[in-house]
Amino acid sequence: MDLFEIDDTRRMSREEAAARLRALADALAKNNSVEFERAGRRITVRIPDQVDLKVEVELGEDGDNELEIELTW
Repeated sequence: MDLFEIDDTRRMSREEAAARLRALADALAKNNSVEFERAGRRITVRIPDQVDLKVEVELGEDGDNELEIELTW
């Protein structure tokens, strides 16, 4: 199987980031898939009923911090 990957990093406000996370959470709760669009192409990712959720927090000494949320199945 070929690897398909979207890596999209954007600078936005905390409130905008929360809104995007809410939209993703709503799509997960209501559907068995989520959609992403890139360069005019729409990708549908089917999500099973059971997933593994990983939350990782990294606090750097230089103030470079990271909160990573990962779903796998």
